[in-house]
Amino acid sequence: MRFLPLLNQTSKRNHPKKPMIHSLTMTRFFFSKYTEEPEPKEFIDYLDSLKNYEKLGVPKDAGTDSDDGLDLGRMRRLMDRLGNPQSKFKSVHVAGTKGKGSTAAYLSNILRAEGYSVGCYTSPHMMSIRERISLGQSGNPVSTKTLNKLFHMIKPKLDEAIQLENGSLTHFEVLTATAFTLMAEEKVDIAVIEAGLGGARDATNILCSSELAASVITTIGEEHLAALGGSLESIAVAKSGIIKYGRPVVLGGPFLSHVDRILRDKASVMCSPVVSASDAGIRTSIKGLIILDGRPCQLSDIMIQVERDFPLFIELSDVKLRMLGRHQLHNASSAACVALCLRDQGCRISDRSIRAGLENTFLLGRSQFLSSKEAEVLGLPGATILLDGAHTKDSAKALVDTVRMAFPDARVALVVAMASDKDHLAFAREFLSGLQLEAVFLTEADIAGGISRTTSASLLMDCWIQASEELGINTLHDGMEKNRELLEENKIILATEKSPVVAMRAANETLKRRAGNRSSVIVVTGSLHIVSLLLASLHR
Repeated sequence: MRFLPLLNQTSKRNHPKKPMIHSLTMTRFFFSKYTEEPEPKEFIDYLDSLKNYEKLGVPKDAGTDSDDGLDLGRMRRLMDRLGNPQSKFKSVHVAGTKGKGSTAAYLSNILRAEGYSVGCYTSPHMMSIRERISLGQSGNPVSTKTLNKLFHMIKPKLDEAIQLENGSLTHFEVLTATAFTLMAEEKVDIAVIEAGLGGARDATNILCSSELAASVITTIGEEHLAALGGSLESIAVAKSGIIKYGRPVVLGGPFLSHVDRILRDKASVMCSPVVSASDAGIRTSIKGLIILDGRPCQLSDIMIQVERDFPLFIELSDVKLRMLGRHQLHNASSAACVALCLRDQGCRISDRSIRAGLENTFLLGRSQFLSSKEAEVLGLPGATILLDGAHTKDSAKALVDTVRMAFPDARVALVVAMASDKDHLAFAREFLSGLQLEAVFLTEADIAGGISRTTSASLLMDCWIQASEELGINTLHDGMEKNRELLEENKIILATEKSPVVAMRAANETLKRRAGNRSSVIVVTGSLHIVSLLLASLHR
């Protein structure tokens, strides 16, 4: 049985299409949108008075669907108090270890390109908490004025809820409730909601089947292991909690066979049709890199022909993706699959809008190349600088593949800062074994505005030394100042710096001495928070 049209077509027609921002002006555009108005300080202070697991770290088993999991009941009680705003529009719910933010961005832009008013909720943010919530067709962060107005309207109910829950409501729960309420007030046609942690017990998982257009599970990887039960299997079970009765689920993948079975078994129990973006009928390819307005983008083909459960078809040639890498092409094809599922339910989405949405998607800190002017602002004229928030083994491998594709012969220097709950050793192994490294500069960056989850540069150094020894790779790791006379040796330099900016300058100096006239690139990675810090310093 086909679903009834999920969007209000009259509402859609009342939203005239607006030109989309050309993403190659993105850094300055994003900066201006985040900083041209003051931050909603009162709202931020209110959130900061609540428990924030992004700063503190998530408790053991908090994301599991068990007695130790987060209490989704208190989120439901909060939403009841606010009038259940999440029931006033259809949503697409996106979960996954990696790729969910990019997939959500691709899908949101596809829907905007078709003319829909879209609500989008993602995390974490790079420059401003406002960027976690976007409303309407622009894709811009919610304005301070709109956020403040809504906060003052619902604050009495938030106060009551916090008191009744004995202060146990969290930063993320209140922010999520605020986002849903803003979308209801804006009367969005559809929302794209990214889960924060896991799925089953995440605050976003208050959506029921009648409110859900589709679920998406992008990838399953070993991140937040302790919080999600300690194994890939328990992580898959947690994320499968967003699959709802009778609603289609798009699986990104590819998954290990036993993980795939867990997800499909849950879909079967919930009578949910499954579309796999890794299906044999879905073919993608990268034809090469081209330069648009001084920045690289990848020319890609996407062919989707699925017959099982319900038929999906689209053929797109020469799609210009601004986020690089095979993983981003896979995220794009996953988003296209979701768009086709929505079209099957009665939503008007043209092939042209799918192409436009994919081509106009860009996220700060995801395979982001700085312009020559931005490099100059950082005091690194002439340097090629790539920013990417990779922080897991799998995302490190994806970044390695992207660097090798974009710079097959380049000498590489890394600048790395990481949170304390990541697998630092596995992360190091991927780069040491996959790239022609000249140097790695290990540094520190605040995580979610605090230092409690920051890994010290010295601890990172120990992990990189251990990884290099396991791989039989020669390194110099007594510090830059003591080894300047050895810079020409065929060994990877490992050094620590307290400041990411100083680390980048040291990386640039090393590449100048070692690479000479050969191509070279500085890659800043390990956390979206180090990327955010550098982007903020750029703006200042």
